[in-house]
Amino acid sequence: MTNLITNVASTAEEHPDETAVWYDGTDISYREFWGQTGAFASGLADAGVEAGGRVGIYLPNLPQFVIGFHGTLRAGGVVVPMNPQYKSREIDHMLSDSGAEVVVTLPDLAEHVAEVRDETDVHTVVTIGQAVEGTVSFEEFLGNPAFETADRADGDIACQPYTSGTTGTPKGVLLTHDNLASNAEMSASLVPDGISTDDKQLGVLPLFHIYGMTVVMNATLFDGGAYYPLPAWDAQQAFDLIESQELTLMHGVPAMYNDAINQPDAAERDLSSLRLCGVGGSGIPVEVLRRFEELFDVKIYEGYGLTETSPVTHFNTPEKGRRVGSIGKTLPGVSAMIVDDDFETIPPVDEGPVDEDEVDLDEVTGEVVVSGPNVMQGYHNRPEANEEVFTQHDGKRWFHTGDIGYHDADGYFYIVDREKHMINTAGYNVYPREVEELLFEHEAVADAAVVGIPDDRRGETVKAFVVPKPGADVTPEAIKQFCLDNLAEYKHPREVEFVDELPRTTTGKVQKFELRGE
Repeated sequence: MTNLITNVASTAEEHPDETAVWYDGTDISYREFWGQTGAFASGLADAGVEAGGRVGIYLPNLPQFVIGFHGTLRAGGVVVPMNPQYKSREIDHMLSDSGAEVVVTLPDLAEHVAEVRDETDVHTVVTIGQAVEGTVSFEEFLGNPAFETADRADGDIACQPYTSGTTGTPKGVLLTHDNLASNAEMSASLVPDGISTDDKQLGVLPLFHIYGMTVVMNATLFDGGAYYPLPAWDAQQAFDLIESQELTLMHGVPAMYNDAINQPDAAERDLSSLRLCGVGGSGIPVEVLRRFEELFDVKIYEGYGLTETSPVTHFNTPEKGRRVGSIGKTLPGVSAMIVDDDFETIPPVDEGPVDEDEVDLDEVTGEVVVSGPNVMQGYHNRPEANEEVFTQHDGKRWFHTGDIGYHDADGYFYIVDREKHMINTAGYNVYPREVEELLFEHEAVADAAVVGIPDDRRGETVKAFVVPKPGADVTPEAIKQFCLDNLAEYKHPREVEFVDELPRTTTGKVQKFELRGE
């Protein structure tokens, strides 16, 4: 059985006295954690939430998020995680579309819920710390810790996160207990010898995002590790926590690792307790990976996934080997192919990564499609969107990722770029990631992103947004010349703009639509 909450129950029974969650100097044992999830589930039942009922969790990374998440599953409900940086306009659609009945949030965020409450099915708002007008405090909401866990099938919906919505209205992703449990188990297995009670996981990836939810929180609790949440990314706080508590596992997005290596005291920091670092969310520049490993003597293993795939589909592992620049091989039980527009498979290259100056990427790349137990049931109330993203082929249901990549004969996959990010300039395809990789090699560049902008002559042309390192003596012309010296003429950025920072989502992805002025 792959019901997610029954697996957590087994862990709590097997390791009752081990630490489940550590926050701000306080340990919560698995026995205490299980009791608190029961109390929250009891509160939901008393509030009238039945099996399949939606519960919005509108919080940063706090113990109450972890308790509310698993407490909702114990009650038979469905978690609707929401970004705590969102305002009323942004949560309105999520609450209305999902039909959430209860929302758990902070007192300061409750006003955003209040502004849209009358337009939704929300009847109860639970606030952490203290109640404000129209809410009940988290402590008052809790009921009987011995609440009997609701019986839910593996195929029942457990969580309904929403896609980022950068190209339209966010879509609710229907993830089942089987989706989440199978991916949490697979994620835990990627750690050498698995996650154990000796492991301490840095919980800085947002829990409202599927990467932090599955690979960090659920994988840790799946096997009895300890989860150490941080409400927001701060490199110095992360360094302090890793050093003082001797954390053993860390997952992050490329922006976090780039931030870490650019800290003034990075060379003096001791991260030797870490036995594995993972990265996902977007491709990590090779230069950032190399510099982090040189500074801290710990390897970063790159993986790949999407909200719709719970999320992990590929990962480099210590046991099976790592290929820098690759997203790794498929996880056990997951299948992937590279296909063209007619869903014909594109054969692998002999060995990757390929030299992009010698190989025509258009001949070896295609869209990455995946199939497996981690692939979502579908989008909530979006039948047209489901028809677009799924293809039945060879007895399997394949999900279209929208990412362009290739694979090699050894089974490693490589992502070139998002299909929507590709730049077509005068008939030539330019993949922004290739240019970004080069920019990170420049000694004066701290951060960079590349987009296509309108051009009367070429249709589109390449523009680079660059964050210079503090005190760097460099000009936009020097950056352009550096690219021209190392890339084909049509690939080099004809415009370079220096900026103080890049617009990013809370999960570290560059918001390229903002850079393009959309």
